[in-house]
Amino acid sequence: MNLRQDRVERIQEEWRRERPDVDVGPQGVIGRLHRLAARLSEEIAEVYNDHGLSEGEFDVLAALRRAGMPYERSAGDLAASTMVTSGGMTKRLDRLERAGLVSRRVSDADGRGRAVRLTRDGLRLIDAAFAAHMANERRLLNLVPAPDRRLLEGVLRSWLAELDPEG
Repeated sequence: MNLRQDRVERIQEEWRRERPDVDVGPQGVIGRLHRLAARLSEEIAEVYNDHGLSEGEFDVLAALRRAGMPYERSAGDLAASTMVTSGGMTKRLDRLERAGLVSRRVSDADGRGRAVRLTRDGLRLIDAAFAAHMANERRLLNLVPAPDRRLLEGVLRSWLAELDPEG
């Protein structure tokens, strides 16, 4: 495959010219990963938008759906699993509750906590949005030849394990 020069390569050439004393080789991987992550995020967000959701709202609904019947988790568990502050989670839950996609009640386990549950409409929406999300990810991944996908997954898994051992 003959690829034309990309933006990262042009930037590397400029740096090699201006700073020949600095190895700019890492930009070839890191720069492309950064650009790819941004493009993938844009492509993925389109599906969320098509379903009337933000990425954060999708994450909350997906976390509830993955919990299994009765599709309920504590607000604290949701905040931890989606890596947002409790204040950020409250804002997401307020929007989702106003939209009729989740309901909240006082937790049985802890009278101070809140339990959050998918509504019937929330379940229908996340099932449709998740199916579309997976189809979109398949479309994006199919841009990479199958043998490269397996290799890429392994490389990314081991690299991530080095940077984030808790995964």
